[in-house]
Amino acid sequence: MSDLAITGVGAYAPRLRIDADAFAEAWGRFEASGVERKAVAEADEDTLTMAAAAAGRALDAAGIDGDELAGLSLATTTPPLAEEELVVRLGSMLGAPGTATHHQFTASTRAGMRALAAALDAERSPMLVVAADCPRAEPPDEREHAAGAGAAAFVLTPGEGARVVAHGEYTTPRPGERFRESGDDRVQGLGVTSYDRAVFHDALAGAAADAGIDEPDVSAAAVQAPDGKRPYRATGPLGVDSEAIQTCATVQDLGDTGAASVPLSLARALADDHDRVLAAAYGSGAGADVFLVETETPVAAELAIEGDLDLSYPEYLRRRGDLDGQDPEGGGAYVPVPTWKRSLAQRHRLVAGRCPECGALAFPPEGACTDCGALVQYDAVTLPGHGTVEAVTRIGRGGAPPEFATQQVRSGAFGVVVVAFDGPDGGVVSAPAQVTDHDPEADGELAVGDRVEAVVRRVYTQENVTRYGFKVRPADD
Repeated sequence: MSDLAITGVGAYAPRLRIDADAFAEAWGRFEASGVERKAVAEADEDTLTMAAAAAGRALDAAGIDGDELAGLSLATTTPPLAEEELVVRLGSMLGAPGTATHHQFTASTRAGMRALAAALDAERSPMLVVAADCPRAEPPDEREHAAGAGAAAFVLTPGEGARVVAHGEYTTPRPGERFRESGDDRVQGLGVTSYDRAVFHDALAGAAADAGIDEPDVSAAAVQAPDGKRPYRATGPLGVDSEAIQTCATVQDLGDTGAASVPLSLARALADDHDRVLAAAYGSGAGADVFLVETETPVAAELAIEGDLDLSYPEYLRRRGDLDGQDPEGGGAYVPVPTWKRSLAQRHRLVAGRCPECGALAFPPEGACTDCGALVQYDAVTLPGHGTVEAVTRIGRGGAPPEFATQQVRSGAFGVVVVAFDGPDGGVVSAPAQVTDHDPEADGELAVGDRVEAVVRRVYTQENVTRYGFKVRPADD
C-alpha cells in the first residue's frame, strides 16, 4: 500500500434544498427511495465551483497552501464542458503550480475513488483529490428525482492520518444500467430494477473479494448511493451491517451525488473519527472499487454540507435552467478571453498589490497608488477573502447587463456590493462584487457593516467561454 495518508478532508454542498414532498406534489409520486431531500446547485454553481469550495476546505484543514501541491485530480461525471481539462481551472483557483500534475477522471460514478487510487499510486506529495457532481435526468425519471449535488476533497501526504490498507477492483460487463449519450446532459437507463440490483451486487462483491475483505469489522461504510435504498442491498457482499452504512450516509439529505457519493460519505466518516471505514464505489459498465481505510490519528476536516433554504418545485426547475428558455443578448460589458485571462489571479484567488513605497493595498494591482500616488510595480499579495460591506444595492429584472440575463431568470434579482477586503497583514482594499447565496426574503437585507466572504462562482458566458471569478456571500463569522 501507499506511504501516503489522508491528512485533510473537505466537503461542500449547495445551501439550496428540495424535499420529496415537493416532487410528490408535482408528479403525484416520488421515485427516489430513501431520499428525503436533496441539494440543488445555485444558478451560478457547477461541479467546478463546488470542487473549488470543497478543495479549499480540505487544504485549510490540512494546513497546506495551494502553491505547495505536487498534484491534483478532479473527478466528475458532469463537467461543465465535455472537452477541456477543467482541472487546470481548478488548479488556477487554488494557486497550484504549473509543474503539479493535473489529472481529470470522468464518465463513471466511481471516478472519485478511481482518482483516489491513482493518487495513492502516484506517490507524489502533497496530492489533492476532489470529486464533485450534480447529475440530472428527464423530469419523470427516477434518476432525476434522486439527482443531488455535492463535492468532497482529500489531501494526501506522508504524515499520519487515514491510510488505505486494502484495495480491490472488479468488472462484470453489463451495459445499459445507467448511461449518458454523447451531447446529452441527462442520464438514462433500462429501468429494470432486478437487473440494476444484480449488477450492483455482483460488481461490489467481486471488488470486496479482490481486496481480500470478508468480515471487515468496520464502524462506518461509505457505499455508492444512486438512491437511498441501493447501498443497503450491498451489506451481504461487503460484510457490513446497515448501521455502518447509515452512520455516514449522505444520500438522504443530498441525493445522488454521482462521483462524489462515496467520497462524501467517506469524508463524513473521517470527520466523525471513525477509525476503520469501508468505502465501496460502483460505476455503470459495470465496475467497482472497494477500499479499507484505517485511521491512525484523527483527520482534520472542514465540512459544509448543511442546507438552509428550501425550494418549491417550480423554483427547482428554474434554478436548473429548465424554465428559462432565454439566451443572453449582446451589448453587455464585452471582455475578450485574452483580457480575462490576464486577470485570472485577481478573479480566482483575489491577488492584490501592495505599494512598495507606502504599503497601501491596490485591487486590481495596476495604475498609480491611490494612497501615495506613486507609479510603482506592486508586490503581489493574496487577500484572505473576508471583508466588510461598504455599499450595497440590488439589481432586478431590466437593470442587469445582458450577460447576466440567464442568471437573473434562474435565480432572480441579485445584490451588488462594494467590499472593504481585509489585507493579509493589516489594511483594507475596496472592490465591487456580486452577491451570491443570499435571498433578502429568507436571509434579511444585506447592510453596510455586514461581514462577507469570497467564493468562486460562474460569472457569465461570452464567446461560449464561461468566466469564473469571485463573488461574495454572507460570512459565517
